Amino acid sequence: MENIALPLLAAFGKSLLFVLAGILPIINPLASAPIFVDMTRGLSDESRAHLSMNIGKHVFVLIVAAMLLGSHVLHFFGVSLPVVRVAGGLIVASIAWRMLNAQQTVSDDATQMAQSLTEEKARIKAFYPLTFPLTCGPGTIAVAIALGASLRTRSSWTLSMANVAGGLVAALLLGLLIAVTFRYANQLLHRLGDVGQIVFLRLMAFILLAVGVEIVWDGVQALLLSVQSAGAGAIDLPPAID
Repeated sequence: MENIALPLLAAFGKSLLFVLAGILPIINPLASAPIFVDMTRGLSDESRAHLSMNIGKHVFVLIVAAMLLGSHVLHFFGVSLPVVRVAGGLIVASIAWRMLNAQQTVSDDATQMAQSLTEEKARIKAFYPLTFPLTCGPGTIAVAIALGASLRTRSSWTLSMANVAGGLVAALLLGLLIAVTFRYANQLLHRLGDVGQIVFLRLMAFILLAVGVEIVWDGVQALLLSVQSAGAGAIDLPPAID
């Protein structure tokens, strides 16, 4: 029993950290926290806490749906999982590279969108635009699809379940992290400071770049194996000579 449980626990922990490292730098609650604070400046603490929890729930649902269903939807349109891994890994690496060279933590478009919302609209639009696209945008969804594809393995059904379970727990932790960060955004931003935000963003960007390269490599390996298998099957042996 222990020989079976240990690999499953290792796969669970590795997948949990893998998803956290892949999505956290992109979703970056510290970068979205100033927008949330500006949009909810006139709300009470109770209303802000309730709104923060709703945003966290919406983010959790989006990430889980992207990881579990995103690759199947793409497969329906004829896109293979290795190709999804390569494309998603390239997106991850591209986003990480832009984050490493970014000059601002908040984009001008997001700031303009935040300024156009009133207090009442912030209450009503907990999903759009507070959750999507300000907190969990297209980049996060694309990365979640790629990560979800990477969690599945054909070698063992139980191992795949352990990987998926780790990804689901990671999505839950991300939702909770966003809810807590937005709830206490004022205090967190004041203590971290501008320099701390920049250092945190650069560190997460570097980790994200490494994750993107890993995803691309997994996809390339799968493609090479499929090509090798197809080439081996296409070889016709010459007839035996009597």
